[in-house]
Amino acid sequence: MGRTYGLLLLLFTLLGFKIRGGLCQDDAAVYIVTLKQVPPVHYIGEIAEMKSSGIGQISHGGFGRLDTGKPSNASRTGADYSSFLIRFQNSLLRRALKGESYLKLYSYHFLINGFAVLITRQQADRLSKRREVANVELDFSVRTATTYTPEFLGLPQGAWVEEGGPEFAGKGIVIGFIDTGIDPTHPSFSDVLSDTVYPVPAHFSGVCEVTTDFPSGSCNRKLVGARHFAASAITRGIFNASKDHASPFDGDGHGTHTASIAAGNHGVPVNVSGHHFGNASGMAPHAHVAVYKALYKSFGGFAADVVAAIDQAAQDGVDIISLSITPNRRPPGLATFFNPLDMALLAAVKAGIFVVQAAGNTGPSPKSMSSFSPWIFSVGASAHDRVYNNFIVLGNNLSISGVGLAPGTDGDLMYTLISATHALRNDSDRENNFYVSECQDPSHLNQDLVKGNIIICSYSIRYVLGLSSVKQALVTAKNVSAAGIIFYMDPFVLGFQLNPTPMDMPGAIIPSPDDSKVCENFAMISGTSMAAPHVAGLAALLKQKFPSFSPSAIASALSTTATLYDKQGGPIMAQRAYSNPDSSQSPATPFDMGSGFVNATAALDPGIIFDADYDDYISFLCGINGSTPIVLNYTGNNCDSSTINGTDLNLPSVTVALLNQSRTVTRRLTNIANDETYSVSFSAPYAVSLSVVPIRFSIAKGETQNLTFVLTATMNSSSASFGRVGLYGSRGHISMIPLSVIVKIAGNMSTTKLK
Repeated sequence: MGRTYGLLLLLFTLLGFKIRGGLCQDDAAVYIVTLKQVPPVHYIGEIAEMKSSGIGQISHGGFGRLDTGKPSNASRTGADYSSFLIRFQNSLLRRALKGESYLKLYSYHFLINGFAVLITRQQADRLSKRREVANVELDFSVRTATTYTPEFLGLPQGAWVEEGGPEFAGKGIVIGFIDTGIDPTHPSFSDVLSDTVYPVPAHFSGVCEVTTDFPSGSCNRKLVGARHFAASAITRGIFNASKDHASPFDGDGHGTHTASIAAGNHGVPVNVSGHHFGNASGMAPHAHVAVYKALYKSFGGFAADVVAAIDQAAQDGVDIISLSITPNRRPPGLATFFNPLDMALLAAVKAGIFVVQAAGNTGPSPKSMSSFSPWIFSVGASAHDRVYNNFIVLGNNLSISGVGLAPGTDGDLMYTLISATHALRNDSDRENNFYVSECQDPSHLNQDLVKGNIIICSYSIRYVLGLSSVKQALVTAKNVSAAGIIFYMDPFVLGFQLNPTPMDMPGAIIPSPDDSKVCENFAMISGTSMAAPHVAGLAALLKQKFPSFSPSAIASALSTTATLYDKQGGPIMAQRAYSNPDSSQSPATPFDMGSGFVNATAALDPGIIFDADYDDYISFLCGINGSTPIVLNYTGNNCDSSTINGTDLNLPSVTVALLNQSRTVTRRLTNIANDETYSVSFSAPYAVSLSVVPIRFSIAKGETQNLTFVLTATMNSSSASFGRVGLYGSRGHISMIPLSVIVKIAGNMSTTKLK
């Protein structure tokens, strides 16, 4: 499954620089333009109906209706219509910018109808005034936001057993990763480690780019597709082909890591520097991997490239999209939801694709989430309970705990400790080498002083920012013949969880500033970037068991079955400040932890689900003040009287941002298990009186039931308060719904009672 793209990219790169030069404008930039004609994804339901009824290709009237128009000779079944859209986009550019220079970077023709183009601001203004054009937006930047986790989540004894074992878990499901690419030689993506038949799913039609650093044969039955997208980056002149790799190859490691977490093979030995640290496995080890590289090590990425990757992934037929990325800035106002990235993902959800995105790593401050469109399943991260400790034993028998995946020193020998700042060469100017303590350059150190001893280096904020690295410090230590290396924590590095970095020589990082005063083939990486693919893999298990589940049904199953307790049975705790994170904790609220810790086994048998569809999301968008023309422009949908508030979306949670007097909220649940009787219990948020009807109900398999919540304010409260509703089934199913309320009473209070 190979197709050569390398030459095309080179020609495109040369063409791009030539045309950009021809623009002769300092304000030339990349714009994402969407058109009013709807893309093929909006016909998916009709296609299914036509196929089931035996109807062939059907046209859609004349060309005049720009909101839904389509030429009479274009087929709704995909290729013909997409080709027409591309031709129409090119024709529009020629007509609107007649005789002027521009460069079309991408054609979006599946999830959204539009294109990315390098033009001047004046040209963008001219395009925006065309009647065929819906929106013109400036491109924006984005950034990137395991051996033990299967056991932590109870997969070997639970969810995997239900799927027939790890060798079947995720079978037939394709997960698309929008990330930094992949290393195809990694054993996590080999297709020869399993004796089980491993065909490429028939519904997937992706291809594998072939380049010098991603040769033919890189893809297989496990890694079924790989492409890269960098046109927007190339036009900016920041793409470095040697460092960033003009191919799907992962020059960073981030994408390889996320893909292995979600769908890496089961039982892959983790050998680092000659030491064995267990066997690794993805959450859905028999799922397939499709890679859409749109992020790069040296600069991150851009929305134009990411949207192109999403559009292609959906067109290829992936079942799940995993995005461990967040915008560098969240557009304000209506653009919070109405931007090319979120709108493309909404169309993907309409196509039946479950979308999971990292929530961002900028907490614990308020309003720090970067992903919150309700059609996207946003995932946060928590501290893990793994401990990879090693110890430093001083001559006075005092032991200091450190962090690191490293061998120990030989036998019971004691070694001299020497600080890097005390081992400078005589000709080294300490004042002009402020960062010499970080051990990044061996030329400053006196090898005679360090040889055979353990060198002490500082671990400063520069390590967190990527300006210094443990890897380079290890190179330094070896070059000066050190017997080992110790990193002491700079007191300004606060609130960061240290990952146990693999080292190929005796070493440790002392994580405590107080203790410090006393002295990837595989990697361990934390954060929402790595949390998101865990859920993507678990979603693959759900999709495998429930192939007809909508994306919101999968989200509901994962949410309502989540646990509120840690592994020790205590409440989940939340960090409240960057400094002293361990001592600034308190019990987590839904604003901290969402629904809680995912429970994979329970999610495969949720009992009931709260479902929502594309029309519900459109009603929500239409309910936003001033959104009617934007909804029409982006989706082709007219807003009518069926608008709803965000509180009324059929989500497995209830949030009232401003409770004045009383508010009635309804949720609709569906029983996907056998007939069952449920009882309801609840705890009301502070300053709120809560009633739920019915308090007990019986529901047959496949039936739906409405739950009505009446929330009445009892006093003013300036901060959010929280409660919870629990539904307990007679067959053992439990569904939990978090409540979040901010009370603001205006005028006299009144009460409401259900009759």
